[in-house]
Amino acid sequence: MANRITRHIPNSITCCNLLCGCMAVLAAFNSDAWHTLLWVVAGSLFDFCDGLASRLLKAYSPIGKELDSLADLITFGLAPAILCLMTLRKFCYPTDTLTNLYPFIGLVLVVFAALRLAKFNTDDRQTTSFLGLAVPANALFWCGLFQTGLTDIPATPWIIGALAILFAGLMVSSIPMFSLKFKSLRWADNKVRFIFLIVSAVILILLREKGLSAVIGWYIILSLLTKGQH
Repeated sequence: MANRITRHIPNSITCCNLLCGCMAVLAAFNSDAWHTLLWVVAGSLFDFCDGLASRLLKAYSPIGKELDSLADLITFGLAPAILCLMTLRKFCYPTDTLTNLYPFIGLVLVVFAALRLAKFNTDDRQTTSFLGLAVPANALFWCGLFQTGLTDIPATPWIIGALAILFAGLMVSSIPMFSLKFKSLRWADNKVRFIFLIVSAVILILLREKGLSAVIGWYIILSLLTKGQH
């Protein structure tokens, strides 16, 4: 009886991630960047916990793997894409055509997040590190970006569009990027992770939620410098 219950725990946690993603999407449709961020962060915590629960309880299942990807697509793909779209709709453009169509460039984020997740699920090289930017990191970048004063810059819509294309490419790229999975707490085994976390903590202390996009930028730079090594 106990085994029947415990095997459902990871999937139940994944469903909590999915619910957080749905709430993030609703907040994004209301152009509420702050609450979108809160729900995405909550989803990130559930996403971490469902993997941890699976390993601790040894409750792996094909359904769990698919459910995890579906939840991640909503929380870390659709929510930031909608937030990007709704933000771009606030700006004035030279023509009516651009006004009507340009904001939809934000939707490349959800399309490429789906491609990223499908690629990850079929690639056995990404067990201890990543090839390309993970979708939670992509979501945190965008949710953090819209906490800043970026929208006050005249060239903002073009900057956002360029970043959308850049991050879409990063998600499906083969650039090696380190993961935050610790197998031990030894400095020698986790030097890159500890350096990342220390610098990230300083950034977040100084900038709070506005520093999230900088943290993801730092993660990408450090991954490039270390070639995704641990």
